[in-house]
Amino acid sequence: MLTLLLYVLIVGLVAAVLFLLASAVFGRGEELGPLPEGTTATVLPAEGITGADVRALRFQQVVRGYKAGEVDWALARLAARIDELQLQLAHARGETPQLSKAGADTAVSRYESAPHTDTTPSRYDSSAAHPDDAEATSWPAPSTPEKP
Repeated sequence: MLTLLLYVLIVGLVAAVLFLLASAVFGRGEELGPLPEGTTATVLPAEGITGADVRALRFQQVVRGYKAGEVDWALARLAARIDELQLQLAHARGETPQLSKAGADTAVSRYESAPHTDTTPSRYDSSAAHPDDAEATSWPAPSTPEKP
């Protein structure tokens, strides 16, 4: 048993020496400085935001934050809605719509299928729920308070 403990200690010591040697030789590498206070790497145009701009958004990953799937889902819904509204506005003005390739199919098919209906989902619309969120598709029945 003493021999096994001695081997483990020697292997640990050799690993520590190799780590320190490699750190000294190669250093920490290039480091990017922190972003200045009040700035972000996320970019949106000042005006004229399109669905493609929303689709191109990328956020910094942090330890505590939002679920990436939920952010992607919300951005996809926002991008589709922006494209749809731009298409409706272009049709109302009698212009030819200028949509990105990614959003054109969704917005055109939704607009042409129901040009004069409100496609904003209601709070209780199960199609508006996130696909991974099972609770959002089944609303509990209202309950009456019990009397003492």
